[in-house]
Amino acid sequence: MAVRGIFRGLVRQGGVGNSHVTGTAAALPEETECDPALRLAVMEEFEHSGLGWLWATDAEGRLSYISANATSGASSLVGRSFTTIVETDSDAAQEQSARTLGFQLSAHSRIADLIVRLAVDKEDGRWWSLSGQPRQREDGSFAGYTGFARDVTREYTRKRDDERAAEYDSLTRLYNRHRMTRRLDAILAAFRPAGRCCGLLMLDLDKFKHVNDTMGHPAGDELLRQVSERLRKVTGDRGEIGRLGGDEFQIILPDLDDRGRLGEIAAKIIQMLSQPYAIGGKRAVIGASVGIAVSPHDGEDREAIVASADLALYAAKNGGRGQFRFFSADLKDEAQERTVLNQDLREALTRDELELHYQPVVRIADNYVVGFEALLRWNHPERGAIPPSLFIPIAEESNLIVPLGEWALRKACEDAAKWPDNVRLAVNVSAVQFAVPGFVGSVASALAVSGLDPERLELELTETVFMRESEAVDETFAALKGLGVRLALDDFGTGYSSLSYLRSAPFDKLKIDRSFVETCAAKDQNSAKIISAIFGLADALGMETTVEGVEAFDQLDVVKKRGAKLVQGHLFARAMPLAEVEAKLVSGDLKLEPSGPKRHRPERRSVFRRVIVIHEDHRYEAVMRDLSRTGARIDGLLGVPVGTSLVVDLGGGQIVVSMVVRSEEAVIGVEFEQSLTSDGAGGLCTRHRVPPSTLAAAAAAAEPKGKPRFIQVAVPGSRDRT
Repeated sequence: MAVRGIFRGLVRQGGVGNSHVTGTAAALPEETECDPALRLAVMEEFEHSGLGWLWATDAEGRLSYISANATSGASSLVGRSFTTIVETDSDAAQEQSARTLGFQLSAHSRIADLIVRLAVDKEDGRWWSLSGQPRQREDGSFAGYTGFARDVTREYTRKRDDERAAEYDSLTRLYNRHRMTRRLDAILAAFRPAGRCCGLLMLDLDKFKHVNDTMGHPAGDELLRQVSERLRKVTGDRGEIGRLGGDEFQIILPDLDDRGRLGEIAAKIIQMLSQPYAIGGKRAVIGASVGIAVSPHDGEDREAIVASADLALYAAKNGGRGQFRFFSADLKDEAQERTVLNQDLREALTRDELELHYQPVVRIADNYVVGFEALLRWNHPERGAIPPSLFIPIAEESNLIVPLGEWALRKACEDAAKWPDNVRLAVNVSAVQFAVPGFVGSVASALAVSGLDPERLELELTETVFMRESEAVDETFAALKGLGVRLALDDFGTGYSSLSYLRSAPFDKLKIDRSFVETCAAKDQNSAKIISAIFGLADALGMETTVEGVEAFDQLDVVKKRGAKLVQGHLFARAMPLAEVEAKLVSGDLKLEPSGPKRHRPERRSVFRRVIVIHEDHRYEAVMRDLSRTGARIDGLLGVPVGTSLVVDLGGGQIVVSMVVRSEEAVIGVEFEQSLTSDGAGGLCTRHRVPPSTLAAAAAAAEPKGKPRFIQVAVPGSRDRT
């Protein structure tokens, strides 16, 4: 189009004249004639000033004119779609509700001060305020746009930096609480109509206060910066990370509801954050706890989903820290239950409710017992036997583990002093107990009072003891070795920093974690190779090894071939009360023959849980009594043939497509099409859940007469529908 036409259009907009053309030119009415040469001169002066450039499009949105000073090679852009020439600020665009440039052009709307940059020159960092006015032909049809752009780089960059400063944490450069709140609100609002999911992780740093108190606040600040970098590496571009304040962080993971994947991410975060940090020439070790919730299953709006994730985080911290937990509806009851148990545990010692059981450590060469591990048991007067996995974390959280640990150490030493001199005693030591200043003194006292030879006492420690200043840990190790006791590193192989610990800590034994033994006989597993490597490492360092958790003959065969010498596990004996231990010692019956299953099966958890079983158009109530990752035992269904396809509704949107593999009278065994995953609390759950809205829609679609019928619902992660 003619340059004169472009200029006339710009004067009508009032854009160029307001800022860059003389007042006389700006005030020219449309019908006023002006010297064309003067108009052209004014426009050329504007274009050459560097303050802006002119543009025009045809009716199809193709660029028909652009000032030569807009960018190098401007003439080559003519004919291209205008929307490919310029682009908006993506950071700002995701927060703005303003309509896109393409939408405004297609709607033939007036464009006013839209911030853009030239797509071909984005590296030069310049930003332009784009304005434009639609043109019409004499017949009233749309003819295209004329417009101009002015340089606003300085003011826009300053404004954007100020806005970002208000949304970023100045220390870690992660998003702050304000930004994360707005993002979560926006994501959930956008996802809700489409039924899309969003994962939310809340995490706290364990032992961060200790770093602040012992190394100073500058060290604490540096630690937070390093934590943020590790979180970025784990999360990548899958989600958005924010620091809410102090040592509390939040991660938003859009379109992720797979609890298996979420659990893997949470476990990776915990492992990465638990590795040592180099700060000012010193080493700091912390941990992390993670709570996980998924929208819309655990809450449809921000308040609900954050509350669910917070409750899961609380459960993870109370569960012993250094772990993750998924939200479940019973967490509120669990929190109340823990409060009651904490109170009862305070009185358990005085009520004589605690006792020690002892599990034999067996020498494979001749099946003789060479030692016992002391394990704490709690017999509640009303609740019966309470598992250590429940009350030990409660004791650690409330620091009750210190008096409980001291009692267990004294009692175990008194018991073992009466055993033969060639039988050792192993006692577990909590990281909390290890960190108490008087711990070494309590060990010395227990040995002195009982008369137990220090060489017979083996203290089992986990890597969590290293979550203190390295100098203090080294001093405690030296003092313990000065007493003459033995040290064992428990759960070896489950942490990232085991080798660095072995380099400096004076351990006498490594205990191979039962997680490797559980899968060592399975195909396509590296557990057996890892066990071999640990044996080789221990031999090279002059250490003994004990393999825990041997429960089947196939596992025993594997570890024996790989070089195991000492084992523990149900295949030989469970932990037994003192009276039974003493009876064996008196009779000299210290040879234990292995007895158990030939092959290890995936752990089945004894449960008593009502479930719904769906077959074709029928629904049945039944009871699930055993559960593993790959299947379950269900009671209450008669005459179900092997090979029947069933759907098991575990509740809470957890739907599992299953196949009957065993059937005896009213008891069936089913195999799941997709394996369950860990819920972070020792239990199992489905990787996916059917959204509440889908379940509600299916219920609403039932026949009005109330007759139950089969409703089709897509089962996430499954090939079938139910």
